[in-house]
Amino acid sequence: MKPAIVSLCLFLFLLHYSTAQSCVSETFSSNRVYSSCNSLPYLGASLHWNYHSSNGTVDVAYRAPQSSSGWVAWAVNPTGSGMIGANAFLAFPDSNGAVTVYTTKFSSYAVEASDVKDENLSFPVSSKQAEYANGYYTIFATLELPNNSTKLNTAWQASTQLQNGVPNGHPTGNNLLSKSNLDFLSGDAVSAGGNSRLRRKNIHGVLNAISWGILMPIGAIMARYVKVFKVADPAWFYLHVACQCSAYIIGISGWGLGLKLGSESVGITYHKHRDIAIALFCLATVQVFALLLRPNKEHKYRIYWNVYHHSVGYCIIILSIVNIFEGFDILDPAKKWKHAYIGVIATLGGVALVLEAVTWTIVLRRKSRSSEKSHHGVNGANGYGVRQHQVV
Repeated sequence: MKPAIVSLCLFLFLLHYSTAQSCVSETFSSNRVYSSCNSLPYLGASLHWNYHSSNGTVDVAYRAPQSSSGWVAWAVNPTGSGMIGANAFLAFPDSNGAVTVYTTKFSSYAVEASDVKDENLSFPVSSKQAEYANGYYTIFATLELPNNSTKLNTAWQASTQLQNGVPNGHPTGNNLLSKSNLDFLSGDAVSAGGNSRLRRKNIHGVLNAISWGILMPIGAIMARYVKVFKVADPAWFYLHVACQCSAYIIGISGWGLGLKLGSESVGITYHKHRDIAIALFCLATVQVFALLLRPNKEHKYRIYWNVYHHSVGYCIIILSIVNIFEGFDILDPAKKWKHAYIGVIATLGGVALVLEAVTWTIVLRRKSRSSEKSHHGVNGANGYGVRQHQVV
């Protein structure tokens, strides 16, 4: 349990540190520098700005990941929250593939392609520009804050849906939550649903990645390979049980938090992620309690129990990894987290391949030695190797 708890604390610390620091390390073309930034809680986006109190203007740089054929947008809403009333900056490729920027006002959810046009906003905009590089769109703009207020409702979007060459439509889920109230003076931001919700979603992801996605495979590696080494017997069994039970306890915590988050997200259901999670909970629960029914090694039904235990165990690991990547797609964190997990799984896979070769070599050598001893024993029992009984 101790290694699991230490790993959990480390991951939570790194997650918090990364969330706080990710936007600070970003750089921009033409040596643009911004004094403030905010890692936005959805869509992997970030906002950078310089506020000029002397004239009530702000220089902004909005950055979001997207394919080169998609679009991104950032908006200020002087009259409400969300899309209706939003004064938006949209970056997308024009008919020649060059990045262009529209300033557009939205007054309805029912937006037609003809409604998306380059027009004046309800506040002055002195400059606007956009670029695409390394999988990210960046919108640069200088605008006058409406009513000279530093606290404004903002919204942002990203999508691949275009109609008649202009942005039109976006997914649901996190795209509906991508809005916040931002104070350009202090840098404080309150997102839709609150920052606490995003924090809980991050904790949910970390708990499940550690338990189902890391500890479970490590426990399986111990059971399959470490037990081959005689010096590790019976320590491998207790390590295996400790690792899997720790994974189950942490995983159930993450699963329960996921149920809570789902109950709070009325109208938003990630069906595939949810269904796999329910299947994992059921299989893992049966697997844990099946330990109580484990027959002795000599029992005639032990082989059937082994087949069941191994099959369900490998099924849990496969479903766990699949569902973790489903979670990455939903949570949409910084790409380095997904890359880090891929690195962990690749490392565990590499270790398993090496141990597979090593343990097979050990097993084959033991079988060879056993057959040799058996052969010598047979020779010793025949008429050549045994002394004849002496008749007294």
